[in-house]
Amino acid sequence: MSSREIVSPFVASSYSGGGSANECVEVARTADGGRAVRDSKDRDGGTQFYGPGAWAGFIGAVKAGSFGP
Repeated sequence: MSSREIVSPFVASSYSGGGSANECVEVARTADGGRAVRDSKDRDGGTQFYGPGAWAGFIGAVKAGSFGP
């Protein structure tokens, strides 16, 4: 289970579209080394929490190009 204690400020993704795209997520660190993720357009809409292992797996898949065309 991931920690729900957020220990850093939320930071907007550097890959967000900007301008009129409005497709942006914000990420913060959690006490257990995982991450908290929320929608920058709807900050009160909920936050998803990922433990360190799940976050590392996601980042590894992104770097491997698993989500690209």
